[in-house]
Amino acid sequence: MSDTIRVLGVSGSLRRASLNSGLLRAAAEVCPPGMELTTFELHDLPLFNVDLEDTGTPAAVAAWQRAVGGADGLLLAAPEYNYSISGVLKNAIDWASRGRPSVLDGKPAAVMGVGGRTGTVRAQMHLRQIALHNSMRVMIDPELQLVRSRRRFDADGALTDQATRERLRGFMAALAHWIRHSLNDPTLRYG
Repeated sequence: MSDTIRVLGVSGSLRRASLNSGLLRAAAEVCPPGMELTTFELHDLPLFNVDLEDTGTPAAVAAWQRAVGGADGLLLAAPEYNYSISGVLKNAIDWASRGRPSVLDGKPAAVMGVGGRTGTVRAQMHLRQIALHNSMRVMIDPELQLVRSRRRFDADGALTDQATRERLRGFMAALAHWIRHSLNDPTLRYG
């Protein structure tokens, strides 16, 4: 690992003014020194299909797998749809899980989310179960679940609430610590 922690942020929403995508943008603005957050858009990923994979990995999938593999850690912004994660986020994880070892094996990660009456708690729980299956190391403390948050964002999905921004700053500092801990522990190596 270099001196700079490279984090890949992914929003489980494709909506232009998504609050979860806005939360990711704000996370990039409050990264602690020594951390860099880039995002990956999931718009172009085809639905997972082994027949498609057997004809050759689609270019968008290969780019996604390279991005995940090149990151020191992941930051997943998970909206809650029907008490679970979005199909687009599950699809991306399915593609990233391919191969032995997969690019997800042993990958440090954090989950956050905006929305609803429960702040994406059920989606985050399901995402943690999926991550466990994929041998990912998901930070459990602190959690970041923003309940009924439209007033914290503007019409374009940009975070405007300063108290939430400070909470996010602490979350990102904890993620930096989590990634360094995970990558420096030789008992946690996979592959």
